Amino acid sequence: MQLHPLSSLPPLPPLRLAVVGHIEWVSFIGVERLPAAGSISHANTFLEEPAGGGAVVAVQLARLTGQRVRFFTALGRDAIGRQSAERLTALGLDLQVAWRDGPSRRGVSFVDASGERTITVIGERLTPSAADPLDWRQLADCDGAFITAADVAALEICRQSRWLGATPRVRLAVLQAAGIGLDALIGSGLDPGEAVPAGALDPAPLLRLATEGARGGLATPGGRFAAPALPSPLVDSYGCGDSFAAGVTAGMAAGWSVEEAVSLGCHCGAACAGGLGPYASQLRLAS
Repeated sequence: MQLHPLSSLPPLPPLRLAVVGHIEWVSFIGVERLPAAGSISHANTFLEEPAGGGAVVAVQLARLTGQRVRFFTALGRDAIGRQSAERLTALGLDLQVAWRDGPSRRGVSFVDASGERTITVIGERLTPSAADPLDWRQLADCDGAFITAADVAALEICRQSRWLGATPRVRLAVLQAAGIGLDALIGSGLDPGEAVPAGALDPAPLLRLATEGARGGLATPGGRFAAPALPSPLVDSYGCGDSFAAGVTAGMAAGWSVEEAVSLGCHCGAACAGGLGPYASQLRLAS
């Protein structure tokens, strides 16, 4: 599959987009090397952001389109939940929040000098469900939607969107129980936790994309695609895969070809690598 230069891709039309998924309040800690057992290490950079796959996809979509993106999620009724909602609203999202009595999920991402990250999550992933009092009717007029966390009934509602993509992190059992036809299943080809065996989903997704970091990835159908050169030095790989998924979602929702949409996804992933955390250097096509 040929990778198109960013300058050759068509402009994105106005799009109504939504994300259904999860949030983690993540502490990003830059270190020279990962701490060894029993050692004391010192951070050279530190940042906290509401991240996680759902948030990263939604913010990247907002930056591509210049429009507010609907984000259906769940948060704990705590200080982290309130901070997350305020920050994500400022980043361009229209939030539909199911508030939970339990704590919001946290995470820690150590980023070493090579730009590779090692993540530890703390607490239960909070997932929006169809039973939550959210305005699920909004999905019916969406040009595209992407899912990172939902229950079976919410997945079925999301199928009302004209184009629908999901990550394997939704969890295989949930995807199988919903039995909906995905337009695309987009995930890591390097993470065993995101492996979905061929034939495991019925109906099968129309498109499967498995990313492999600097090696690009594999589209089925379509074949292998390369990763573009990074526009700036690698700082942090956190959020690159989710930014890729957002670019593909925007392109496919706009009616582009698979090759064009995958190209936009690749440019989004490459841009994200240039800053600490997911938002510092995400690709912007609109102000």
